[in-house]
Amino acid sequence: MAITLYPFANIIAQSFSSEGFINAGQVNLVPRGFNVETYRTVMADNMFWINYRNTVVYTVVATTIAMVLTTTYAYAISKKNLRGRNFFIMVAVFTMFFNGGLIPNYVLINAIGFTNTIWAIVIPNAISVFNLLVMKAFFENMPDELEEAAAIDGLGTYRTLLRIVLPLSKAVIATMVLFYAVSFWNSWFQAFLYLDDARLYPVTVYLRNLIAGATTATSVAGGSSDGMTQVASNIQSVTMVLTVLPIICLYPFIQKYFVSGVMLGSVKG
Repeated sequence: MAITLYPFANIIAQSFSSEGFINAGQVNLVPRGFNVETYRTVMADNMFWINYRNTVVYTVVATTIAMVLTTTYAYAISKKNLRGRNFFIMVAVFTMFFNGGLIPNYVLINAIGFTNTIWAIVIPNAISVFNLLVMKAFFENMPDELEEAAAIDGLGTYRTLLRIVLPLSKAVIATMVLFYAVSFWNSWFQAFLYLDDARLYPVTVYLRNLIAGATTATSVAGGSSDGMTQVASNIQSVTMVLTVLPIICLYPFIQKYFVSGVMLGSVKG
């Protein structure tokens, strides 16, 4: 645990340290020359909050769509009596090894009018095949008697999924929600590729631009060269802290489902 936490503690310490101590390599676990100038520089900019709001919206919408599609797809192909089951599994697995490439994907997104819209972010990666196969395996391990009893009680396929299967799948659903949320929260390349309007950027692109260009850093700092130097020294640490903080706050609420999933697997084994 100490080895795992050390890099995080070091990053947090650097984010609150002055650039002189960071450049001299004197920051370890405790901030040196305490300052919050970089935080003020970034958070004083209205565009930062606009992009942060975009990230929250993109993550919530994308995760919701991904969970609906992944859950229904996985539940369907987990049924051995499904006609064409092997074909649908093959279609999903095929995409793990082959894709159209960057240029064809860009042409496709542009042709269907998704450029500069939220759909360019939330639709292309709506289904992760890895997550799909994990959920498929989980559904396959559920006792058939549960669904047979539901059918005797008059429940159809959709009501069985909603009222029987999903309530018993909280562990895997919570895990998949976390996987998707983290993926969409940290994603920046698709937005960088498909979005031209800065007001539509997620916060990851905003912070990436601060790191990548001194010009951007200078404008955010109000044209001050001192502000630019401070941002240039601390921006990587501040970027990591601001980006990872919401996900870290989410973990405690989902941790119990991870534990439940591990215990459930151990009992079945």
